[in-house]
Amino acid sequence: MQATAQPSDRQVDVRPVRDPCRRIVILNQAFYPDVVSTAQHATDLALALVEAGYQVIVVAGARAYDDPSRVFPARETWRGIEIIRVGSTRFGKTARWRRAADFATYMAACAVRLSLLRRCDLVIALTSPPLISWLGSLMVPLKARALLFWAMDLNPDEAIAAGWLRADSFTGRTLAAVQMQSMRRAAAIVALDRFMRERMISKGLPAEKIAVVPPWTHDPARFDATRREQFRAAHGLSGKFVVMYSGNHSPCHPLDTVVEAAQRLAADPRIVFCFAGGGSEYRRLQALAGERGMTNIVFLPYQPLPELGSSLSAADLQLVVMGDPFVGIIHPCKIYNVLRVGAPVLYIGPAESHIADLFASLGSGLVRAARHGDVDAVVAHILAAVEKDRVPAQRHIDFAGNYSRQFLARQMVAQVDAVCAHLRAT
Repeated sequence: MQATAQPSDRQVDVRPVRDPCRRIVILNQAFYPDVVSTAQHATDLALALVEAGYQVIVVAGARAYDDPSRVFPARETWRGIEIIRVGSTRFGKTARWRRAADFATYMAACAVRLSLLRRCDLVIALTSPPLISWLGSLMVPLKARALLFWAMDLNPDEAIAAGWLRADSFTGRTLAAVQMQSMRRAAAIVALDRFMRERMISKGLPAEKIAVVPPWTHDPARFDATRREQFRAAHGLSGKFVVMYSGNHSPCHPLDTVVEAAQRLAADPRIVFCFAGGGSEYRRLQALAGERGMTNIVFLPYQPLPELGSSLSAADLQLVVMGDPFVGIIHPCKIYNVLRVGAPVLYIGPAESHIADLFASLGSGLVRAARHGDVDAVVAHILAAVEKDRVPAQRHIDFAGNYSRQFLARQMVAQVDAVCAHLRAT
């Protein structure tokens, strides 16, 4: 069995590559300067590959992932990366058919653009939009020698777990077959945690070609006492105990239990909830809070990457949420940035998950946990945190350093090196 890439102090050799296997295409709808998680990780990997001596071409979407009114240049070269952006419809995320149409038109435009590219050595496909890896698999062998699948999530597994799709329906079976085709044709697969890897193996994929490389923290995610107070003052949070959820608002991270807890605590003037980010559930939660007259919830959009440390530092208690059916399907990347700023954490989700594994290894009093639906426990944890964690303490956790961009991006480069070494030998 292939050893998984677990965080450690071992350094990976990423000396510049000087061999014929050097031209790499990265496929992902979101890329620099977009701020969603997959954009940031794809950008970090591209920069690390350029530093290692590879030629990198990125094919991405022309519109910002969470703000389709924002349009990026069709072509540009940025820090040695050739970026090609293709258009798509902009129906938005208010209905599933709208999301599907936007994804489908992006895929079609992407396919046309890829057909015009000259041959590359390796294509790296992420998962935005879902099943973009299938398009990557079609490039092999006509346009690429091999595919590396970087699984940020699994679909249609996610859609089935969310209740959007029936596993036994024609669409469900077709999408599952498409997913399996792309994973079988991949020369290597990178999963984000052991649960995702085990799920892939249970589908019949060979264990030896699936490595585990966790996602990494982002450099701006550091605690800053001055910017903490500036951010709190700018958003009306000064003098309050701030309970924050920051990131993607989706059915995979259900916040209903948090909303119910916020309603119970609405009369407590000490506490304010802050929901920062975006996603398919963001507007629904805004509307729900408005209907209930909940003035103790502040909604903020995704924060620019340079401001991430400020926003995360502003919280007194960070919420990390994992939906029960989604273990092994998604991976809440936000946890690493939360750990890096050293904020106390309330985890709401299943007892067995990657998040639970992390917290067990931390052994820290900064971690609290509750199950979905247990509003009493969530309220009790928040009230206890108000008394105990009012003054930020232990703001730097050495454990989070093992999930740094510098170290784990090198682990991803090592996976690319391994595939290219195999290509050179064949």
